[in-house]
Amino acid sequence: MEAIVEAAKAEGWKAEVVAVLSNRPDAGGLQFAAARGIATAVVDHKAFATREAFDEALAQAIDAFHPDLVVLAGFMRILGAPFVQRYEGRMLNIHPSLLPAFTGLHTHRRAIEAGCKLAGATVHFVTPELDHGPIVAQAVVPVLAGDTEAALSARVLVMEHRLYPRAVRWFVHGQLRIEQGVVAHTGGEPQLLL
Repeated sequence: MEAIVEAAKAEGWKAEVVAVLSNRPDAGGLQFAAARGIATAVVDHKAFATREAFDEALAQAIDAFHPDLVVLAGFMRILGAPFVQRYEGRMLNIHPSLLPAFTGLHTHRRAIEAGCKLAGATVHFVTPELDHGPIVAQAVVPVLAGDTEAALSARVLVMEHRLYPRAVRWFVHGQLRIEQGVVAHTGGEPQLLL
């Protein structure tokens, strides 16, 4: 989230980050946003008896800011199909693997255990199926001999901070096209970051 906020300002995007929301009142991103004059809100999932009730409250909080794009960053909650469909085609997520490989949790450990020689991150449009939406862009890092989960995670995170702002910028500048579930950059920019 911080990388996106910084890139939007530094690169002069035709958009602004209007709000940062979290389901955790102690999320560091809330303080970061508030310090930069960005509106913040908390919708604590623990205050709701069902996922559906949380999803509806979260959607209402998001809609109060009238965003053109919803960007998930470090949001570790599974969202229900009605919530996802509400923002279809305008909600992005970043996942720390080269999707469709290693959906879900513990991606770096699973990549090492599988003997992968490459790992990375994927920005994708969010769909009701977890970590399976149309791929906007990917970044690749090598899996080194003797890698630990922490070491691989750190290398992937560096690439995430480069990849995610780029993908968000493409969206806000209208440079993405989805045809038959495949995302293309309308100007032909590489969608793979090495």
